[in-house]
Amino acid sequence: MHYIVYTDLDGTLLDEQYSYEVVKKTVEALIKRAIPIVLCSSKTRAEIELYRSHLKIKDPFISENGGAIFIESDYFEFDYGYDRALSSDDRRYRVLELGTNYEELRRNLKEIEEESAGSLKIRGFGDMSAEEIAVDSGLSLEEAELSKLREYDEAFKIIAGEKERMVEKIEERGLHFTLGGRYYHILGDNDKGKAVEILNALFKQRYTVITTIGIGDSFNDLPLLRAVDIPVLVAKPNGSHEYLGEEKLSVRREAGIGPVGWKNVMEELILRS
Repeated sequence: MHYIVYTDLDGTLLDEQYSYEVVKKTVEALIKRAIPIVLCSSKTRAEIELYRSHLKIKDPFISENGGAIFIESDYFEFDYGYDRALSSDDRRYRVLELGTNYEELRRNLKEIEEESAGSLKIRGFGDMSAEEIAVDSGLSLEEAELSKLREYDEAFKIIAGEKERMVEKIEERGLHFTLGGRYYHILGDNDKGKAVEILNALFKQRYTVITTIGIGDSFNDLPLLRAVDIPVLVAKPNGSHEYLGEEKLSVRREAGIGPVGWKNVMEELILRS
């Protein structure tokens, strides 16, 4: 049996200041044990690559709420289907695309706003400068610039109007909506769980028997939690846990906040066993 770890970033592996220092040694210990760590986030490919590089993680990753899966071209020793090849700096990926084109998502958001005759006002990352995003989100300017390199998901704020009406208008167009830790997101027929299920099948080809752990902190992690054997919610900064609605999934609610909870779960489930 081989463990596979799927993890959200913001508020989970990273703290409120986007720091991973609390989990750095734990990540190193997992890598030494050859435990795959799949970063699964609403962040862009460029943002995730930054954290993968810093943490020396080589495993596949899932960007923009399941918009795409990126697998280094020599990662799996067997053939599998993919949509395109991509070279990024010194990396070569096979990309499995599940999401809708970013420009199409932006166009739909703008049309919804225009058709509302002023009753809905939306401000997306595509409307904001990197400087504005940095101030609003707490990201560094470099990270804010990377957050604008979107491909499959638009992050936005509702400036005026009701969230329920916004959701209704998005769904009328055959698109989907989710709420992350700080922003709303419009996306296509993709989510974190669908991407996780694809990777589960590939990891089973490699290891035959796997046990999957999924860790998140927000409602948009629910599809991820549904797709794993051991779903875990870490605590918010105030010590509470995200409300997942009337979800019947048996979720482990870790008392530790963000990366502290992440570290505790990894040590208890994997590193001490």
